[in-house]
Amino acid sequence: MQYRREIDGLRALAVLPVMLFHAGIRVFSGGFVGVDIFFVISGYLITTILIGEIGSGRFTLVQFYERRARRILPALFFVMALCLPCAWLWLLPSDMKDFADSLIAVPTFVSNLLFWRNTGYFDTASELKPLLHTWSLAVEEQYYLFFPIFLMLTWKQGQRRVLGILIAVAIGSLLLAEWGSTHKADAAFYLMPTRIWELLVGAFAAFHLANAQRPQAGPRIDAIASVAGLILVLIGIFEFDNATPFPGFDALIPTVGAVLIILFASPANVVGRLLGSALPVQIGLISYSA
Repeated sequence: MQYRREIDGLRALAVLPVMLFHAGIRVFSGGFVGVDIFFVISGYLITTILIGEIGSGRFTLVQFYERRARRILPALFFVMALCLPCAWLWLLPSDMKDFADSLIAVPTFVSNLLFWRNTGYFDTASELKPLLHTWSLAVEEQYYLFFPIFLMLTWKQGQRRVLGILIAVAIGSLLLAEWGSTHKADAAFYLMPTRIWELLVGAFAAFHLANAQRPQAGPRIDAIASVAGLILVLIGIFEFDNATPFPGFDALIPTVGAVLIILFASPANVVGRLLGSALPVQIGLISYSA
């Protein structure tokens, strides 16, 4: 897969707003949408790898999960270890019990289920859960338990059939998310079925860019579309807040913005150059660990 600096820059645009949102900086009232941007990026990158390896007959599940473990587990265990003495010193017994539960849930990638049952994402009490942010990692890993297997089983039926199934799943997931955002808000926020569509938005970008016969939009269209994408992402970061129904139709704003950047940003236009500059790239390279 060809390296794209602007994707690392987009990672920075995903992780920094989340961190600043949790730091209580009010201007980043919608910083939580960084998670949604990250889902799109992950869907794009992992699907690009899967398409290349399955298409060439080089893909194995063992190698795929081994790469995931090497990327994820060291930083995850490091954060868990750092949290232990702080929790021991400062948490009340009831909060310490909840923290102990999360120590089991996090490495088994079910922390989203634990936090869904115990707290809302925007509740004040959630700030006493040091590992709350791992819920999105759990969603990703649950998704990647099934997605590579699905591609392996359906690949020989042709990309058109594969995409048809995935589009149907994405539409169903988005509709469920829209209903859940007003009727079952915590479940819609934390659980994989209402987040699949965001990962699939990135996957659709990967399928599109992997098609060598795709028409070239031209530099002017690329520039306009990438700027539109950046504007949509910034709208989500600065205009959304904890009263925004999420992750329903409103989540289309930052996710569509992210996919427009993936599809159209390049070193030939201003958004690509901005995101591909040194500082965003360096932040993006350590984004997961950060």
